[in-house]
Amino acid sequence: MGDELLTVPEVMARLRLGRSTVYDLIRSRRLASMLVGRARRIPLAAVQDFIAREMGGAA
Repeated sequence: MGDELLTVPEVMARLRLGRSTVYDLIRSRRLASMLVGRARRIPLAAVQDFIAREMGGAA
């Protein structure tokens, strides 16, 4: 499903980053996220877009 929402720990595992780094990416708007109630969720598409942008910058 393209509209899957991930938790911060799930994003941490997928990107192999620490909690602080994931929140820094969210805070700097490099990684899109949303609040569902009090829970922070990151769309899978946002993670994929972030990876694509980072890969494009490294090439």
